[in-house]
Amino acid sequence: MAEEKTVLIVEDEKNIVDILRFNLERKGYRTLEAYDGEDGLRKAREEKPDLILLDIMLPKMIGFDVCAALRKEGDSVPIILLTAREEEDDKVRGLEMGADDYITKPFSMREVVARVEANIRRTAMAAPAAGAADSAMPVAGDLAINTDSHQVFRGGRAIDLTQREYELLTFLASHPNKVYSRVDLMEQVWNYGYVGDDVRTVDVTVRRLREKIEENPASPQFILTRRGAGYYFSVS
Repeated sequence: MAEEKTVLIVEDEKNIVDILRFNLERKGYRTLEAYDGEDGLRKAREEKPDLILLDIMLPKMIGFDVCAALRKEGDSVPIILLTAREEEDDKVRGLEMGADDYITKPFSMREVVARVEANIRRTAMAAPAAGAADSAMPVAGDLAINTDSHQVFRGGRAIDLTQREYELLTFLASHPNKVYSRVDLMEQVWNYGYVGDDVRTVDVTVRRLREKIEENPASPQFILTRRGAGYYFSVS
């Protein structure tokens, strides 16, 4: 890799930390480790890692709360949740709190490394530029995107999106009125060559995005659903 990236591993089982550290360092990543939620949150704030692997069930502070705290502070670092739970509600809850992805234990190291690489590859955020709203390109109605500063505006007001929400919006907006299935979006936006239950991630991200860019999320005007087919960005 051209530049060494740092992955923070927040996990209370030492054997899992050890194998994650070994495999990530073998791929050229620098790793940091924390064995409870409070220490994980502190290191995330102080060290500014490029990605966080975050277990849900942690001592002192659960992973959900760590994720929520970072997002409330405006930290857009990619977060991949690690969970032994199969319940759909846990996965959805994590995504709604701002996590980018989740991996269910037991997992293969090939899967972990692939998801780390896919998320880090897509996280280079440009610093907000002066006059970003003025130079943003209108895409529909009063919605505008500045691809240089990675910012989205509605009526000239900046909208705070996660990296994944931004990528989903820009992808759909760059292909107006074209319908994409959830499988298509997992491959094109998430850059994953496999799907399964992961397509639920798309629904949650679309819902969160609508809540931020739509005047009435229950009756959206930008990101619409074609029943039985998928989602599309509407340009009349």
